[in-house]
Amino acid sequence: MTKQSPPDLTLALRAAGFRGEIETDRALCSAMSTDNSVYQVMPDLVVAPMDAADMVTLERVMAEPRFAAMPVTARGGGTGTNGQSLSRGVIVDTRRHMHRLLDFDAAEGWADVEPGMVLDDLNERLRPHGVFFAPETSTSTRCTIGGMVSTDASGKGSRVYGKTSDNILGLEIARPEGLLSSLAPAPNWARPTLDAAEAAARSGRAAFIAATPRLNRRFTGYDLERACPEAGGFEWWRLFLGAEGTLGLVSRIRVALRPLAREKRLLVAGFASFREALASAMPLAEFEPTAIEVMDERVQKLADGAGILTRLPPALRASRGQPLAYVFIEFNGDDATDLRTRLSACETSIHALPGARAIHMARDAAEIRELWAVRSAGVGLLGKVDGRARPVAFVEDCVVPPENLPAFLDDFLAVLDAQGLDFGIYGHVDVGCLHVRPALNIDTDRERLVAVSDAVFELTRKHGGIFWGEHGKGVRGAYLRDWIGAEAYAALQGVKAAFDPAGRCNPGKLVGLDAPVPAIDEIPFRPFNAPEGDALTRAFRCNGNAQCLSYAAATPMCPSFKATADLRQSPKGRADALRAWRQARLKGRVDAALEADLTATLDACLGCKACASSCPVQVDIPAMRAAFYADLYTRKARPLADRLMLLAERESVTLQALAPFMSPVWPLLARIGGALTGTVDLPKALAPALPRADRIGAADLARPLPEGTVIVIEDWFSALFDGAARTDALAGLKALGYRPRMLAMRPAGKTAQSLGDPRFKTMANRFARHLEAAAATGAPLIGLDPAVVMQLRQDYPQAGIALPPVLLPQEFLSREIAAGRRFPDLAATGPAPKLFSHCTETTGAPEAAADWRRVFAALGVEIDTPATGCCGMAGLFGHKTRHQTVSRRLFDMSWAPKIGDEAPVLATGFSCRCQTERLASVPARHPLGLIADLAAA
Repeated sequence: MTKQSPPDLTLALRAAGFRGEIETDRALCSAMSTDNSVYQVMPDLVVAPMDAADMVTLERVMAEPRFAAMPVTARGGGTGTNGQSLSRGVIVDTRRHMHRLLDFDAAEGWADVEPGMVLDDLNERLRPHGVFFAPETSTSTRCTIGGMVSTDASGKGSRVYGKTSDNILGLEIARPEGLLSSLAPAPNWARPTLDAAEAAARSGRAAFIAATPRLNRRFTGYDLERACPEAGGFEWWRLFLGAEGTLGLVSRIRVALRPLAREKRLLVAGFASFREALASAMPLAEFEPTAIEVMDERVQKLADGAGILTRLPPALRASRGQPLAYVFIEFNGDDATDLRTRLSACETSIHALPGARAIHMARDAAEIRELWAVRSAGVGLLGKVDGRARPVAFVEDCVVPPENLPAFLDDFLAVLDAQGLDFGIYGHVDVGCLHVRPALNIDTDRERLVAVSDAVFELTRKHGGIFWGEHGKGVRGAYLRDWIGAEAYAALQGVKAAFDPAGRCNPGKLVGLDAPVPAIDEIPFRPFNAPEGDALTRAFRCNGNAQCLSYAAATPMCPSFKATADLRQSPKGRADALRAWRQARLKGRVDAALEADLTATLDACLGCKACASSCPVQVDIPAMRAAFYADLYTRKARPLADRLMLLAERESVTLQALAPFMSPVWPLLARIGGALTGTVDLPKALAPALPRADRIGAADLARPLPEGTVIVIEDWFSALFDGAARTDALAGLKALGYRPRMLAMRPAGKTAQSLGDPRFKTMANRFARHLEAAAATGAPLIGLDPAVVMQLRQDYPQAGIALPPVLLPQEFLSREIAAGRRFPDLAATGPAPKLFSHCTETTGAPEAAADWRRVFAALGVEIDTPATGCCGMAGLFGHKTRHQTVSRRLFDMSWAPKIGDEAPVLATGFSCRCQTERLASVPARHPLGLIADLAAA
């Protein structure tokens, strides 16, 4: 901890009128201590300013002598691969509140944004106006414009669009005296700072230019060349581009806008080897594509194993285990004739290249996005490899002249071979940038990390390149002085001293004043591996790729983060806190403060399991929460609400038998239950018993069943409360010619499993035997509620429990259609029904919505399947009083805008139907209910 007291700073900020959050929460600090790098630095305090005025207040208070030495570091999306935003002292979270589009003029080609705005969010808002902000990063769903400015990020299409610094028109920064904007005359108070910075910049400009290779991916960060134009003047704001927050806080950014091309095409070519794919880059560049990117055989194999390559056309999928390397070539333009000519010539050229196996052209914008997603997703999967050594980012964005790339790669791979290291490769070959990620065990391989880093640094100099070509410098700024030379580095120090004389802005990065910046092995590393077999292994394997921080409301992962923009309420943040807690437990200690803060953030997890399938390394927070609870509640008493829910699940068979007697007094019982469990809006009635002919019990399973029998599985909540869906499911299946029977309910242990109750295993084994007896009849098993089906597929295997297949209704019916079964043609009038999938179903069974469309198409019925995130109910989460704000916000963000017309609403999940009725006053049916109605009409 720094010498200054965070509580004192908190009091001072509040007294000065700071309006945003000021927190020392241990779970939040743990979340802020890592990024997508191998490092971990624990901050003392996290602040989230509301706007630029709050930033000025922060700067003014921290300029007081008692706080003047406390570090201050801005943070955006936290996607840096080199520890850029990791620091002790104060972390300034710009993502949480400062994410607004302040102003824009599409005709003039500019937009003003706050630094916490996410790239995809900005471009989605600009798209209707026919413009966008470049470049296109692979982390565009969660990286912020401020972070892009700070690291001078680059990405796909940079050969045409340049880096971030090529697309910025001006900045505003927060100072203790006020705001300083490059788009307005400098106030008098800023003149001494700007004069000192200009003098320093001019003194080293010539040396800076002499040390900087002339490349597309030019060197930036303290850019003395552009800050001091040949024509005169001083563009001080250009010094901040790529400076990684070491000069101060950026509060407003003016970005340049480019017109969207009217035509876009994507060619994807498969090559027999990466060498042959790499060799294609230079010949293909002659056709002036916007981007040429490659993905090697290892990344392809990982993507194939994760099922991601199913998005590719069949011709581009590897057969019989034969690996492929891919080349992605994008063409953009407004002249359709010219585009066709270039595409045709490019295709002809590819067919003639050695090793070319297959080629596919994508014309549709949605397909192009899907295919680029293959490349982006493959990158995250590098962290999923088995073993204690995994590909890590530390020498991955070197840039050399494209013509030098093959020789540079040969030397690079020789370094890795000498160290005995495996690796994965992808990158932007059109600009000479390959991302090579060596596989290391950071717990034990730190000397090798340094050796490889030193060797690759020298290779970039040998081949006329730059060590930091896309992802910024961060901790690797330790090489900056040697690379740029003493004279130019002294000028950088002068610039730093002008804007940050105390050296408090992101200290230890890029430029040191009184001492050298730390070496790459002098910054603390994050723990890389848990003990073998540890229940929290996935928390240690979280690499900070941060796909869980996607801003889009229609993306299921992660609902609690989307509702709060609070990093601790994300899989990445929870994994960081779980890892810190586990480290203490492994040492036999209980960190009480961390444990309390961790308990609070885990309580806010909806348990939707999107992270278990959507996260590249499958950081399954609900499963790890269960392990945490299992430890915690051996030492503490469980909350009464949890004990009552566990009891209700265990005794659910008895409760179902008693339902006819409880029904008359259920409203009273619901009020009492709500008071005891802290819940609201519980189901208004108990489900009536099904007719005997629709049920099937253990004794019935021993007898032959009629042809066409299907057995429907229900969970205890549906059995007690969801009478409408039970009736709809049976009626819909009957209308399609089946003989459905509802299996006698047995609890599957979902509540016990999620709360870490040790009785889950007994309950699950009993349920497995129940399903095995049902499967032995030969009848298909169909799960009524998708949340329970996903539990059987995800949590039961983790517990070592094998089950017979249990299908979702649409999976079963789709298979029947594929096998040749014909369904009746059902006439439908009025607007197309909207079918909403349960979020756990969307991520755990990605074809769920498409399967429903196939089923209804076979019935002659058109349906709409809007893309949505979580509805905000998630079992009991949305019923809990303490979660009402988040629950309602999630519904308003994702579901409410899609519901709002006269179209009938269908929802596959019981939770979703409850939430829709409760918050939108719209009754939602199970899809099989609509089928039953149409058949009866």
